[in-house]
Amino acid sequence: MRSAPTILHLDMDAFFASVEQASKPSLRGKAVVVGGLGPRGVVATASYEARVFGVHSAMPMAQARRLAPHAAYLVPRFAFYRSLSEQVMTLLRALSPLVEPLSLDEAFVDLEAAGAAWDEPSARRVGAGLRADIRRVTGLTGSVGLAASKMLAKIASERAKPDGLVVIEPGTERALLAPLSVRTLPGVGPATGDHLRRAGMHTVRDLAEAGEDELVRLLGKAHGHALYAMALAHDERPVVAEREAKSVSVEDTYDVDIHDRVRVGTEVRRLADRCVRRLRGAGLSGRTIVLKVRRYDFSTLTRSETLRGPTDDPAVVREAAARLLDSVDTTGGVRLLGVGVTGLADYTQEDLFAQAAGEREQTVPEESDTAPAPEDRPAAERRWPAGHDVRHTVFGHGWVQGSGLGRVTVRFETPDSAPGRVRTFRTDDPDLEPGDPLPLVPRGPGAQDAAPAAPAAPAAADGSG
Repeated sequence: MRSAPTILHLDMDAFFASVEQASKPSLRGKAVVVGGLGPRGVVATASYEARVFGVHSAMPMAQARRLAPHAAYLVPRFAFYRSLSEQVMTLLRALSPLVEPLSLDEAFVDLEAAGAAWDEPSARRVGAGLRADIRRVTGLTGSVGLAASKMLAKIASERAKPDGLVVIEPGTERALLAPLSVRTLPGVGPATGDHLRRAGMHTVRDLAEAGEDELVRLLGKAHGHALYAMALAHDERPVVAEREAKSVSVEDTYDVDIHDRVRVGTEVRRLADRCVRRLRGAGLSGRTIVLKVRRYDFSTLTRSETLRGPTDDPAVVREAAARLLDSVDTTGGVRLLGVGVTGLADYTQEDLFAQAAGEREQTVPEESDTAPAPEDRPAAERRWPAGHDVRHTVFGHGWVQGSGLGRVTVRFETPDSAPGRVRTFRTDDPDLEPGDPLPLVPRGPGAQDAAPAAPAAPAAADGSG
């Protein structure tokens, strides 16, 4: 392990919710929850004001509404989040060629690789400068952790939240880790944590004292050896630049189980077309078509078909997905459907209709956690999602507060305006149409923080930090 804290971990503060607060003056300082708003929706991110009431990422949205009924509940604007994420990643790449994005709002940076930092003072200067640059360019805040390893840098950034910087100096690592929960260490999820707890191991100190042989006996050679090394603060994992995409996929969870087989087939074809649009947007093609079906009883099936060559042809993907559906029993209802493409390449092979009908191998691929972006949905489904941008020919730019019963309520305000007024229109009002997000207002070092200091919750999924 290196002798200076030159690995940086950046985690944007409650990213999705902070973007919404920065975009909408009326929501600043208030509880904001971003995620799926249907009966089976899940929280993607909660603002720090919402976390005070116990709301956190991955929580069922129905539970969040019970905990914080007064909060603003918004549908994610993934395209806008991606554009802001790219601005942040550009700042990181200016520091080092070794940037390892983990999600839209989180990344590791090796500052030593390009000589950006070589000791504790230089690393601290880089971290402080990065935070100032993020605020200046995006108007948002991020927390920075600096340490001699990836594991410790991530722990440091969690301690820095919100909007802070923490450096773990070499030589202090074991003392810092000792009292922490075993769940702090990479690779210790709920199942492993429960297994260790039943063996009487609750803290990192307990792991270190148990010894490597005991951990290998409990967890197996590979996992036990790795966990013991981390308990001693040894983490040699390098920062790996720009992970290569392994698959492109889309999926939808339905508010009400689908029982009609014809409707299921229609949904699969629609998902196949969306998947191909994403594939082409990334300049890729793929050789293996994957269908994912989650049935009424939560059992999940995956089926795949491997073609003789890569394709980005929507007709080929549709036909392959339809054949895969023929092998799945949907009796009882379907709650989730997904279509994906793996075996990615940056070229296509012509005349794949014949290939698609030819021999294919059956495999069970890894399941994807990629959720469909609202902007990929048909216009009828995404017309007035809560939180999304609209424009009125008279009142200008605004955002949807809610809709239903043939009415849509809009608050008219912009990122640099005062909190705006609310007006209600018919959903088919010809003067109202979906709009584009407006740029956020950059903030200088002395500007008011968007996310007030509040008890930090553990970071989890994209945009939740």
